[in-house]
Amino acid sequence: MARKKQYQEDVVVEKAMNLFWRNGFEATSMQMLEKEMGINKFSIYSSFGNKHGLFLESLKSYKRKVNFIFEAFKNSNNGIEDIKEFFYNSVNICKEAGNQKGCLVTNTYNEFSEKEDEQIQEQMNLFMNNLKELFIDKLKSDANKEEATILKQANYLVLAKHGLAAASRVNSEKEIEDYIEMTFQNL
Repeated sequence: MARKKQYQEDVVVEKAMNLFWRNGFEATSMQMLEKEMGINKFSIYSSFGNKHGLFLESLKSYKRKVNFIFEAFKNSNNGIEDIKEFFYNSVNICKEAGNQKGCLVTNTYNEFSEKEDEQIQEQMNLFMNNLKELFIDKLKSDANKEEATILKQANYLVLAKHGLAAASRVNSEKEIEDYIEMTFQNL
């Protein structure tokens, strides 16, 4: 008879997510995960396969955590103003207690950019493609924009969002605000 888990997976995954978010994948050891999650290695391996499997679950948990911002963005209909509001909303998450770590997806994107990890790359590509499609959708609300311009601006905004996520870790609120305002002044 299998032993019943003495922990809730969603709770321990969120703890792991916060640790990965703070330190990154490579710098997070199994010992750190055990301590943070309050479970032993056997339980981690039993539930998630390995550290990599736990990290993938952490990415999914992060996406659920920030989903409300994406849903609001997706359901809005004010074009570029919606994109600008999305930028501000994504920074405001970092102001919440315990979230001053930038964007976990951007951090992961940077950490794994030169690694051949198909599962992580797939997760990053899904996230980035979804974000780019949302930008394209909002930019299309301006009937005067040509398709080529819309694509260039969407690419620009994806890169600007990466920069914003990195800057939110270290720059002041005023610097962040200036960055966002200048980004949208150029559209």
